Amino acid sequence: VQLQASGGGLVQTGGSLRLSCAASGRTVKTHLMGWFRQAPGKEREFVAAIVWSDAKEFYGDAVKGRFTISRDNTKNTMYLQMNRLKLEDTAVYYCSWVARDIPTWLESAYDYWGQGTLVTVSS
Repeated sequence: VQLQASGGGLVQTGGSLRLSCAASGRTVKTHLMGWFRQAPGKEREFVAAIVWSDAKEFYGDAVKGRFTISRDNTKNTMYLQMNRLKLEDTAVYYCSWVARDIPTWLESAYDYWGQGTLVTVSS
């Protein structure tokens, strides 16, 4: 499975950005995709995950109510709509994939990772 993340950039506080993650290769119907982020000097943090089969969504506490995860079955692509961005949202955002439909926020549970896309929020 190959994952290609895109959509990062520079945005002011309070602004919005949408990230995309396109999956290709030998994907299977039963899988979970997620977003993690890593800020400079910090550990990688769970952001959100989506169960591909039923589009059920899960969020980390830091982004609940501001970020929305979604997916497009026809394009094998996952999205992360980020609204009301804060300075502390600055990080490299990674998409991930695992062949299971039970949601998890554990980084170690995911088998495949994209290359990361940088989101910088400025004041």
